[in-house]
Amino acid sequence: MLEERTNDLLNDEARQFSLLLNSVTDYAIYMLDTEGVIRTWNPGGRRIKGYTNREVIGTNFARFYLPEDIEAGVPERNLHTAATEGRYVGEGWRMRKDGSCFRASVVIDPIRVDRELIGYAKVTRDVTERHVAQQRLQEAQANLLQAQKLEAIGKFTLGMAHDFNNLLTVIINCQDLLEAKVQDEGSAKLVDTTLRAAERGALLTRQLLSFARGQALAPERLDLSAVMRECEGVLRRSAGDAIALQLDLADDLPCCAVDRTQLETAVLNLVCNSRDAMNDAGRICIHTALQFTQDPARPEQPPTAFVRLSVHDNGPGIPKEQQARVFEPFFTTKPIGKGSGLGLSQVFGFTAQSDGFTRLISEPGHGTCVELYFPAV
Repeated sequence: MLEERTNDLLNDEARQFSLLLNSVTDYAIYMLDTEGVIRTWNPGGRRIKGYTNREVIGTNFARFYLPEDIEAGVPERNLHTAATEGRYVGEGWRMRKDGSCFRASVVIDPIRVDRELIGYAKVTRDVTERHVAQQRLQEAQANLLQAQKLEAIGKFTLGMAHDFNNLLTVIINCQDLLEAKVQDEGSAKLVDTTLRAAERGALLTRQLLSFARGQALAPERLDLSAVMRECEGVLRRSAGDAIALQLDLADDLPCCAVDRTQLETAVLNLVCNSRDAMNDAGRICIHTALQFTQDPARPEQPPTAFVRLSVHDNGPGIPKEQQARVFEPFFTTKPIGKGSGLGLSQVFGFTAQSDGFTRLISEPGHGTCVELYFPAV
């Protein structure tokens, strides 16, 4: 008896189609009339979008679109594309009954009888997981490409800085000998001016070596919160009276193996950059915290414990097109003559040489945050 009933169902074309349609739950499959009003609704639509048949049949399919898409006429445009071009295929964000959004892969085919359009067949699939995975892969690839680019610049900079440093060492030594032998005041001033210029060049060379990870470090176990408290006075003086400096420092942080002098120089550079960006008034916050995250330059490694030290300001922010270059040596967002472009490169090189990494978060009009990550010991 059951076998006969099964054969009857399979021999009935309409019943076959109904069984097929109601057995699919990974796809929302439904029919629209020429105005976009929903006429059929399968269990896949209920599973993906959360609506029952009674709630959606007789309503316009535009209800699934985001408000801004409805205002822009996207639903009508998609139907028009399907009618005129024979099919619409695309992806976009759609809204469920509970208000949450999902990434939808959509196919709309026109239904014609005797060449007359009578409606549309619409198939929707939830591809949110695939979309998020693709975005993460693109971000990882972009981070890796940026890390490789900075690595190449660092190798070139290292060789150039070493050679330049050797030349400056000879110049400074000769100037020291000349200074001891010069008698008249005029010549002594010239020698002193030359010596100061050479020393300035040596300082720039040390910053280049820091970016290229060629600077000798003296790492020690440090509590970053304690270090920030101890140098608070220097940081406040550097920020100036018009800038409000706040410390939001976590207690009981694990220690990090870092060079204290380089750390203080890096934070001082960041505070001065924030001060210069805000001109007359603003706020700078120095924050420390423990965070489990992944080094963007080592995507194959699992997330590990890092101590994060961030310097955040509420200044004008950095334009999007410049953000990828801020850690390059000699690149600066300041006016000509206002900066060497080596401050952030020193920060980048120091954190990398300390087995950490640096992140920049900036939104034009909403400030800038530079985060330094150091492995927790």
